[in-house]
Amino acid sequence: MRSIGEMARDGGLSVSALRFYDRAGVLVPAWVDPVSGYRWYEPEQLEEARLLARLRRAGMPLADIRLVLAGWAGADADLVRGLLQAHLRRLELGLSDARGEFSTLRALLDRRENPMTSLNTATARLSVPAPELAAALDAVRFAAGTDPELPMLGGILFDIEGEGLHLVTTDRYRMAVAQARTTGHGGLRTQVVVPLPLADAMRALLTGEEPVQLTVDGDRVTLETGDRQTAGQNVGHEFPDYRRLVHLPAGRRAHVDTATFRKALETGPVRASETRKKDGEAFDLSVLRVTENGTVIVCDDGDDDPHDVAVNRAFLLDALTAAARDELVLELGAPTAPLAIRRPDDTDTFSILMPVRLED
Repeated sequence: MRSIGEMARDGGLSVSALRFYDRAGVLVPAWVDPVSGYRWYEPEQLEEARLLARLRRAGMPLADIRLVLAGWAGADADLVRGLLQAHLRRLELGLSDARGEFSTLRALLDRRENPMTSLNTATARLSVPAPELAAALDAVRFAAGTDPELPMLGGILFDIEGEGLHLVTTDRYRMAVAQARTTGHGGLRTQVVVPLPLADAMRALLTGEEPVQLTVDGDRVTLETGDRQTAGQNVGHEFPDYRRLVHLPAGRRAHVDTATFRKALETGPVRASETRKKDGEAFDLSVLRVTENGTVIVCDDGDDDPHDVAVNRAFLLDALTAAARDELVLELGAPTAPLAIRRPDDTDTFSILMPVRLED
């Protein structure tokens, strides 16, 4: 017989998904240990698990999956083919409807006046302390997007307003925000998306302690420090309204020693059977839980707590490095709410990670 871990690994389903499908009566284990509650599966159930994984990836409802599995086990090919064909028709109709809605939305966007235009065509000249701008770039660079289909995310947003400069990056799965003080602007709010190569060239110049001059003139951005400067064109696309994305629901706050927490992530359990793919690349999942005494632990393959939060482990390690503090504050909300990583001494610099669902 196969253990639940072996079934998850070989069947393409997560351990938590197998528990869910057991409770739903879709794929029930052959035997459950009455003492430990551990689930065991017959070898022939592996084929059903793989079939179930394929059907769920295709978006088939559980009610239909039950019938498909029943027909598969009873060799009722007509039933299975009929259910597959019916689901395919639903998908095709849904895609047709979605295309119609997106066409309407594109037309509305074309006609709608863009409120960000004035933000991105303004002129601004301001002074920024070099160490603060360097620290802000270091804090956000890791979360910048690289998807060529989303060029507006392939840079760092410089959001200038009053005496503050916010730097923001996101690749949809994570977001980072940092702030630096400025002087000399005093004009209207101005935004520009600086492409990553230009942002990296700016960072290379920030080696001193003196203020540097940042100039935005339409679509051109220039950084001057002493007798050196770097300049280039902005990305030329609108950046999402990040202020709508950083207001998170209240969650549980936990202080962590960064080095200790990093070691726990690097050496602790990962959901190897739940290795996922992002843009075609596999990644490991770490599941976090806040204990009653306020400690954050990395969970093993035991039964999931309903408040556990699962995140991309590599992304979380990147966020710890970018935060650059010996102690950090983690904010964990519901399993579907983003995880926030904050500095205890700087509320304006933080990053957030989108969670990953534990149940497929």
